[in-house]
Amino acid sequence: MLIRPLVIAFSALALAACTPPDAQQHTSAALADGVLLPAYSAWAEADRQLASSAQDFCAGNQDLATAQQTFLAAQSAWAGLQPLLFGPLAEGNRAWQVQFWPDKKNLVKRQVESLLKAKPQLTPAELEQASVVVQGLSAYEYLLFDAGIDLTEPAQKNRYCPLLVAIGEHQQTLAVEVLALWQDEDGMLAKLKSFPNPRYAEAEEAVAELLRTQVSALDGLKKKLGTPLGRRSKGHPQPYQADAWRSHASLANLAASLASAERLWLGAEQNGLRSLLNTQQAPLAEQIDAAYRDTRQRLAALQQPLGELLTEQTGREELDGLYESLDRLHRLHEIELAKTLGIQMGFNSHDGD
Repeated sequence: MLIRPLVIAFSALALAACTPPDAQQHTSAALADGVLLPAYSAWAEADRQLASSAQDFCAGNQDLATAQQTFLAAQSAWAGLQPLLFGPLAEGNRAWQVQFWPDKKNLVKRQVESLLKAKPQLTPAELEQASVVVQGLSAYEYLLFDAGIDLTEPAQKNRYCPLLVAIGEHQQTLAVEVLALWQDEDGMLAKLKSFPNPRYAEAEEAVAELLRTQVSALDGLKKKLGTPLGRRSKGHPQPYQADAWRSHASLANLAASLASAERLWLGAEQNGLRSLLNTQQAPLAEQIDAAYRDTRQRLAALQQPLGELLTEQTGREELDGLYESLDRLHRLHEIELAKTLGIQMGFNSHDGD
């Protein structure tokens, strides 16, 4: 007579074990596996290729055009991390080691030249002790793309190659370190999937940090567009304040960041932040979908580099339209989505800039 109750009890336990976690935990875990880890892995691989490219180029086994394309890929992978920039990479001054921006006083050029004057045969170990200004992609871009440097000329190549190789090695080491901190047994990946843990008491806290990072990144994109557009200088364009102005990759980087932000919204399998909205909240989801689509289409329609668009009235008007589109997207996340999900925003890293 006890068999049937026991069967029912075990069946109930089995069903409970198979019950999906709550929506917040499911979303956090899905984004960790489907969006965050792939992006950090792609960044680490891009930096591995960057380090290899520096070695090959300086050894005469790779041409300048190929080295430049490898750099652009690494820069794009970094741009894709902007909406995902929390955890290890947002701590310990690591992000500044990847990119120094804004560079309001051309510190990259000045510090690179000063460093190489003092240490003409710079070693990777010496770079580790130097300023973050010369350790990252901004300095690497200066070496490969600045109009005053010609790395096809042997003397200049000999002068700048030690720093090129050292930066490549530094970026690879940093990326490997950060990826390990994500994948360790008690790393960020685990903390986004199992609760409570030392960082998050519950899944809601993890989702809140994901949204705050997203909001901060979208605000940062507005700054990266608005600063050269002159929105912080009484309407006077500031082309040399653009992100990646030397490589003419400002808009491409913005597009990479936007695509990553949209992946966080949608998820790899429709299991991103959007999935937390119920059917009654569908109008907001559709608004955000439309905002991403509008910003993406405006970006795709721009056929010239940012610097060239800034020199023309029509170009500036197109960029103004893009800025307004980005602003709508940012506000929808910061105000409407945060309110709907019950998340307090607080300050972000761009407040006061």
